[in-house]
Amino acid sequence: MTRVFIETERLKLRDWCEADRAVFATMNADPEVMRYFPATQSLAESNASIDRCMARITNDGFGFFATELKATSEFIGFIGIQKAPDYLPVAPAIEIGWRLSPKVWGQGLAPEGAKACLTFAFEMLGADEVISITTHTNTPSRRVMEKIGMSRDEAGDFDHPMIAEGSPVRAHVLYRISR
Repeated sequence: MTRVFIETERLKLRDWCEADRAVFATMNADPEVMRYFPATQSLAESNASIDRCMARITNDGFGFFATELKATSEFIGFIGIQKAPDYLPVAPAIEIGWRLSPKVWGQGLAPEGAKACLTFAFEMLGADEVISITTHTNTPSRRVMEKIGMSRDEAGDFDHPMIAEGSPVRAHVLYRISR
């Protein structure tokens, strides 16, 4: 049975399963979904992303959770929290993030799931603060950050160390929210 970590009115945030791989690979190969990333992902790269998510959930008890619609059990992407990778200048920190299928964009699902993740981080994990990062130009994600009560920390903006110099998505903004 698949563990469900968080439920909201319309979502289940749960463990990843093998059936999620094909849908996630299609999302990660979509230039529109990946427009704020350096490139789309191959099947192998997408599977490696899932493997990393699964390992974080196993090791830490939380991570970027597979997300499904409660009404249909359809996998729609991920929403969750994870320990920020050590290579980021904001680490150590708890980072919140999401990536959803275009067919559910604009329905308020990212803020709904993200708010529940903030509650999980503050109440279950005892986090004092949660951060989120994205490229300067990713206004849809920045709107979600603002909708869930996060504030931009301009002094914390940085060039992502894993993205090549000169890339239009290298410059990142930092958002924060405290308990």
